[in-house]
Amino acid sequence: MDLTTLRAVLNNLRAQLLPSRFEKAQQADGATLQLGFRSLQGMIWLELSWQADAPRLVQIPAPPRQGAGSTLAQQVQHSLRQMALVGLEQQGYERVIEFQLASRPGDGVSRVIVLELMGRHSNLLLLDRERRVIALGRQVRDHQSRVRPISTGDLYGPPPALQGHPPSSEESFERWRDRLSLLPLPLRKALQQTYQGISPPLARQLAGQQLNTPVNELTSSAWQALHQRWREWLDSLNAPLHHLVEDGDGGYSIHVVPSSDSTATASSAQADLALQLGNWYRERLDRRELNRTCQELIQRLQRWKTKELSALSDQRNRLAACAESESLQQKADALLCLPRPSRDEVDQAQKLYRRARKLRRSATVLEERIAHHTERLDLISGSEAFIEDLQAAAWQDMPSRIEALTGLKRELEDLLNPVGRQGQHRQQQHTPQPLEIRSPSGLSIQVGRNHRQNEWISLRQARSGDLWFHAQECPGSHVVLKSSAALAEEDDLQLACDLAAYFSRARGNVRVAVVMVATEQLQRIAGAAPGTVRHSGGEVRWGDPQNGEAELRRCNTPTLARRGA
Repeated sequence: MDLTTLRAVLNNLRAQLLPSRFEKAQQADGATLQLGFRSLQGMIWLELSWQADAPRLVQIPAPPRQGAGSTLAQQVQHSLRQMALVGLEQQGYERVIEFQLASRPGDGVSRVIVLELMGRHSNLLLLDRERRVIALGRQVRDHQSRVRPISTGDLYGPPPALQGHPPSSEESFERWRDRLSLLPLPLRKALQQTYQGISPPLARQLAGQQLNTPVNELTSSAWQALHQRWREWLDSLNAPLHHLVEDGDGGYSIHVVPSSDSTATASSAQADLALQLGNWYRERLDRRELNRTCQELIQRLQRWKTKELSALSDQRNRLAACAESESLQQKADALLCLPRPSRDEVDQAQKLYRRARKLRRSATVLEERIAHHTERLDLISGSEAFIEDLQAAAWQDMPSRIEALTGLKRELEDLLNPVGRQGQHRQQQHTPQPLEIRSPSGLSIQVGRNHRQNEWISLRQARSGDLWFHAQECPGSHVVLKSSAALAEEDDLQLACDLAAYFSRARGNVRVAVVMVATEQLQRIAGAAPGTVRHSGGEVRWGDPQNGEAELRRCNTPTLARRGA
């Protein structure tokens, strides 16, 4: 978040927040604080983050209740209770913002929240009337920084002064060009090293095609065009209205709203700027969290899979060795059938009999172990299908996908790497929440998104008359059409088939064979993992994964009822 963005956001927030009353603080994660202020327009939530790779000040929709019990959130809540926000200050070209609070508007400032957006040196501090630190986002010890260590109780001091010259609209073109041309650096480096407040995105925006061109190779016309963009940027810092423009490479830039735009359009763009930025950051941070969690789960599943395959191969080799029990029995019989077997031959025959009996007893145990490892491999394969489903679910909002992935992660911890009954009991307290949509005739269709949800909808909540769908011979979700409520029509059956095809590992195929079975014919396999069923009879139909995805997109996330039965 560079200086241009910060100035625009502050202009936006001042119009909405000054004055307003502080009401709520909660810490969403280790480096993000969410503050709620009550203004004349209603409740406004801000997100202050000192994450090293995404420091930011943005407005967000009303967040879920989380992190109110953290130490920092409690200290802020206690110190700012019922206080009024009377100032939002930012000086010069530093990305340091001060939230100034007083007992009521017109009184002296008695509390200050300082947010420093300085990359990996970012921090948040709560100061008292004497500007001593009451609480802070992260302590900076002496061994971590010899320049500016800071802890609770210290007197707050500003960050070290920025290097370079402060940009000024009063500086002449010749002086400006001479400063940039002092060293034969690429234009990007010259801009960032010569002047304060020039971020890499801003340098790209100013330099254009000459980003990596040495300054001593710029033509006179290039200098004039660069200076024109430079002046426009300086003017934009003090412009009253800005709007967000997303770049094709996934970034964004802040532009001044042209004076030719209508007043209504300009006001709408300005009013939504901080909130649009909040949504922009949230979408990308959520996507990064989803990808990170997916990769972590995939790696763990791969380790478990390798372990299970190794154990399965070992048990199969042992079982193959048991096949010689018959030959051992025959050798023993042959020894005892000799006309006059010696004592040594009798002893050898007894040893062969004992070894043959031991191998026969081992075969039963080994077959049980092979079945156990096979079931766990099936469980892992099904889990991989669920992860692929969540990665591909572009029709679903990101928070719901992260929530579903977190539930799958907890479930796998209990199923594949149990730590005791306490963890299993904790997992059982969560009521499964399968995906639920409406069929063309209004019947409910439930889709399991993990193993426990599969068992929940197929065995525990199924009623006589319901129909069960699953991709044939392929890992995937269970789909249950609640036809016990009313007679299902052909369109209902086809949609359930399409959904079963889409929520399977065969979703890349044009057509997928889907088994349709009455839920009364389902049976849980004793000792098997949750969601493992067998059935008798059934009908094979064909599902189209593309039609299933199209229906999910058409329904859209707001109309999907995510609830337990």
